[in-house]
Amino acid sequence: MLTLESMVVQQGGFTLTANLSVPLGAHVAVMGPSGAGKSTLLLAIAGFDAVQSGRILWQGADITPLPAPLRPTAMLFQDQNLFAHLTLVQNVVLGLTAGKRAHAAQWDTAHDALRRVGLAGMESRKPSQVSGGQAARAALARMLLQARPIWLLDEPFAALDQALRREMLDLTAEVAHQIKATVLMVTHQPQDAADFAQLVIALNDGAALPPVTAAQYLPRRP
Repeated sequence: MLTLESMVVQQGGFTLTANLSVPLGAHVAVMGPSGAGKSTLLLAIAGFDAVQSGRILWQGADITPLPAPLRPTAMLFQDQNLFAHLTLVQNVVLGLTAGKRAHAAQWDTAHDALRRVGLAGMESRKPSQVSGGQAARAALARMLLQARPIWLLDEPFAALDQALRREMLDLTAEVAHQIKATVLMVTHQPQDAADFAQLVIALNDGAALPPVTAAQYLPRRP
């Protein structure tokens, strides 16, 4: 379980508070108006934004003091964080090596990860040589290899059209389910939340509210 225990994050004149828990393996949409603190919430969990007070607990252990590289989190941003000068497989293998020289077994694992996300045969292409959806698949493959139990997705598919977003959400849910990852995904799209999430964390007036079911939060279709 991921628990934010009386957490307070301050960024300039903005304050975000959170006192909530997310069940193990849950897929959660993080929703709210622009400027409500959705990205701040994910950055604090990942260790990129400092917590002024309170604690972040994972499976009962306090991870608040840990620097970002040592936290059980993997984060995916809207720009996918792919290095333009590297091929797709070189980008993906970074999920295993953190910049160190990869050995043969790691290259094999990276190739297999690309195959699992539907990119077999595209290993030698660079990000500029593939579509936005294919770049998103490569970034997802790298997350898979990081083998972190908490996935933090900050609108990674927002630039894709609705059909392609749905495809990527389905793939993300499938891969996350395979490794039993707990996923928090920022989105402004109710349909994306309905397609992906069992729970919704709503942000309102600087507070991240405890999760409710997607059916409770999202408007019903006529």
